[in-house]
Amino acid sequence: MLKLRLSRGGTKKRPVYKVVVADSRFARDGRFIEKVGFFNPLLPKEKKERIGLEAERIKYWLGQGAQPTTRVARILGENELMPMPANSNNPQKAIPKKDRKKEGSEEPKKQDAPKTDTASAGEAPKAEAKKEEAPKAEAKKEEAPKAEALKEEKK
Repeated sequence: MLKLRLSRGGTKKRPVYKVVVADSRFARDGRFIEKVGFFNPLLPKEKKERIGLEAERIKYWLGQGAQPTTRVARILGENELMPMPANSNNPQKAIPKKDRKKEGSEEPKKQDAPKTDTASAGEAPKAEAKKEEAPKAEAKKEEAPKAEALKEEKK
């Protein structure tokens, strides 16, 4: 299968990528069919020199059935050579995982809280907490008769 993908070049900690058409079985930086552009992630997004693409050749290879990788699809979408992928933006990715979990657990609490006066908002969670405690107490009461019945059977 043909892929439009990035091939890494440059030096250590200074990457520069070539946009290439390659067989998916070949190595990332290995043999490729044609170079159709470049991408320099170290330059600011406003600079023209950050991305260079040969639009005609890319359209030709897309017509031949070459599939772009997610990163290349995003680059092509930004340059209007193909439609932008739907799930290309993940704002949570920049947040460390442990912080994501903390924020994720806080957000539902904020959404569940009713949007009323502060006095009624303060009373509602207390009432819910009491309701949660009541089933626990009932469960303990139910267990007690069972334990007594077992003791009586053993006698």
